[in-house]
Amino acid sequence: MVTDVLKNATADMQKTVDGLSHELAGIRTGRASPAIVDNVLVEYHGTSLPLKQLANIAVPEPALITIQPWDRGSLKTIEKALLKANLGLNPSNDGNMIRLTIPALTEERRTELAKTVGKRVEERKVALRNIRRDYISKVKQMEKDKEISQDEMESTVKKIDELTDVFVLKTSETGQAKEKEIREL
Repeated sequence: MVTDVLKNATADMQKTVDGLSHELAGIRTGRASPAIVDNVLVEYHGTSLPLKQLANIAVPEPALITIQPWDRGSLKTIEKALLKANLGLNPSNDGNMIRLTIPALTEERRTELAKTVGKRVEERKVALRNIRRDYISKVKQMEKDKEISQDEMESTVKKIDELTDVFVLKTSETGQAKEKEIREL
């Protein structure tokens, strides 16, 4: 029973850290990455589809993303979706593909992005602490219901605390790596 609680806590905390990594991948640095356009939804034949389901997305150069739709008729709608997504990038349509040139970041924009990263990291740390609180209350309830002994409860609470510390550290490291990437010229 206690092992299930620890497994579930670990899984929930890992999902939180993975979600942060995915979220931070979408933050634009001075470098091109297909993750920048991951969350772009395109209206295609009456349904909203992710851009990656409608086109081949490539990064041929460090500051360029190319988007080549499988259906050339969808070029205009993809271009509109990119503008609507408010990525801060201007799509260039040549009739065959769309090019997104990633401009160099200003120092002011780098600082702003670093603050955004810090804010997202802090939100994930709060989420990890909430997961910790929920699992500790479950363990205490198990002890209250006489499903586990007080010693088991105390050792499990200690393990959950240690687990939380590990994942908070991972979250901090992920944020620091992204901030370093943003600050690189």
